[in-house]
Amino acid sequence: MRRIGEPDRIVVIGGGISGLSSAFYLQREAERLGKDIRLTIVDGAPALGGKINTLQRDGFVIEKGPDSFLARKLAIIDLATELGLSDELTTTNPGAKKTYILHRKKLHPMPAGLVLGVPTEMKPFLKSGLVSWGGKLRALMDLALPARKVQGDESLGGFLERRVGSQIMTQIAEPLLAGIYAGDLRKLSIQATFPQFAASERKHGSLIRGMQHNRKAGAAALPAVAKGGTFLTFKGGLTTVVKALDKALSGADRKLGVKVAEIRDERRVAVKREGQSSEAGVQENGQARYTVVLENGEQLPADRIVMTAPAHDAADLLEPLTDVSELRAIHYVSVANVVMAFDKATFGLDFDGSGFLVPRSEGLSITACTWTSSKWLHTSPGDKVLLRCYVGRAGDEEKAKLPDEELIAAVRHDIEVTMGIKAEPLFTEITRLYRSMPQYPVGHLDNVKRLRARLAQELPGVWVTGAAFDGVGLPDCVRQGKEAAKAILAEA
Repeated sequence: MRRIGEPDRIVVIGGGISGLSSAFYLQREAERLGKDIRLTIVDGAPALGGKINTLQRDGFVIEKGPDSFLARKLAIIDLATELGLSDELTTTNPGAKKTYILHRKKLHPMPAGLVLGVPTEMKPFLKSGLVSWGGKLRALMDLALPARKVQGDESLGGFLERRVGSQIMTQIAEPLLAGIYAGDLRKLSIQATFPQFAASERKHGSLIRGMQHNRKAGAAALPAVAKGGTFLTFKGGLTTVVKALDKALSGADRKLGVKVAEIRDERRVAVKREGQSSEAGVQENGQARYTVVLENGEQLPADRIVMTAPAHDAADLLEPLTDVSELRAIHYVSVANVVMAFDKATFGLDFDGSGFLVPRSEGLSITACTWTSSKWLHTSPGDKVLLRCYVGRAGDEEKAKLPDEELIAAVRHDIEVTMGIKAEPLFTEITRLYRSMPQYPVGHLDNVKRLRARLAQELPGVWVTGAAFDGVGLPDCVRQGKEAAKAILAEA
């Protein structure tokens, strides 16, 4: 639609990791293909980064949003390499490998060989006090149960109950896996969250056997930087990658601190205004197919749009132009995290692990507690202690919205009940992330496929991507940004 010789105008809506990755790989892919593009990044926040927010305070490195990423998902490691940040990557403390689960108000170590809540080593699992003998025997029935004959999506919780029983699902898998999505496993799509579980059943006839195989194969395929631990981050915090992307995208225009009010399809406007039956008028004058209208009245011409906003915001902008029922089906959960710093001299407790998870059945306000200064040695001075507690999950979001004083009191009550901690914090940092955790319903992947097909037909050049679609973790968002860039420029 643009005149020959003019750059392709691409507007990226959203300045979080999905938007920044999309913009970065659009820039890289355009260079590779020899295409001329003009990038504009729009975000309602005053700074780039989205939920990534590292606070440097009194010698502490505090993550107010996400705190790390899975080492086995390589997209963000590849991005770090491209940005020259490989030496900044750091893994968890090798002396803090234990993770605990609260069961009947007592902390039990997760048995060795547990992979995403699935036991792959039998002796440690059978010795664990997390489930009863009946629950253990029920889990082992997975080795004999036939595979499901019916193909298709199902809920993650339903799958786990079917394969390894309700005790494993509620007391081990739910607090572990729901911690990623803050969700209700009985409502989450298995194909959109942990498709490897269903694949294990199909290929090996057993979830346990499949995960045993995947564990060995996965470890062998990891690069050296990812073999030191399950999680990685950057020594200076996750904002390291945001700053590097910001610098790499210095040639892109930014519109920060202002939201998008409307997306206008100029072809439809022309047809309605002038009775045109085609795009001829729009094409002849070199006008962009779309106009992104900002709340301050500014109008950005766009030949293509990358939408990385949350599903509900994307739906609000696209609904005047097309059916967005699939976006409306993606609900979000609100959560909060409470970070507390202590003086080690008054703390009275030494940690031998990275933290613990809390099942719903325990009835506490917190869903997990990370012993941050033990898990990540770079986050705290040696004479201090840093804890991070999580509040809020599907069906229990109101606690995340408590007033500050009540929220702090509830968290301090829980750490006293679980760990006996009565020390007064040096300071407390609260972060509330409203409607931040997308929930993938059963049938989600088919919904996304259908939505993207409709957009390609009705709104060519508009691509939706980000945490609402194919993975909520940072590596998933980076991977989706790269995929979006290739898809968009392939159409140009």
